Amino acid sequence: HLPSMRTPTAMIVGLVLCPCGLLLTFTGTVTPNWRQVSHISDQPIDFVLEQGIWDMCSEQQSSHDRLCGQADELGYFEQVPVRVAQGMMPTSLAFTLLGLVVAALGVRCWQKEPRHLLAGVAGLVLLVSGLLSLVPASWYTHELWTLPAPAGGTLIAGYSLVLSYLGSCLEILGGLALTLSFHHCCKER
Repeated sequence: HLPSMRTPTAMIVGLVLCPCGLLLTFTGTVTPNWRQVSHISDQPIDFVLEQGIWDMCSEQQSSHDRLCGQADELGYFEQVPVRVAQGMMPTSLAFTLLGLVVAALGVRCWQKEPRHLLAGVAGLVLLVSGLLSLVPASWYTHELWTLPAPAGGTLIAGYSLVLSYLGSCLEILGGLALTLSFHHCCKER
């Protein structure tokens, strides 16, 4: 009876979900649209201010005139949820990259048998990376309406925040799938 050379399904799931999560979290981190402010007093009706964790952009939607690097006159970037996101989102990205390297070494599709312990450790690292990006995204969402905004503006969550959420969830699910590899280690003992 030869050992099966198939990669376990849980490992494949982890290796599909986590890079997708990384892509979404990266996009959410670098794009300046965690929150949109529209219908601002003293501005044209189609003027929208996009606030991210690193930059602010304004756009005239009728002409698509977009200008980034807007001055932060209200102290938006000084707010704790924004500061926390600035620290935790890049940390999460670094953990995800580390987890994916360890996962690739553990899953080892080019070998007969995967290294279950290594794949499980990668799963834990990826699970932590997902939590590291879920915390600032959740906190920001909770504080969305209390963060400083121009007078009279209508506030909505932006696509960067949504992508950060989705990416976090994919990383958590992928990490959990990879941690199932620990079960195989326990069975071998």
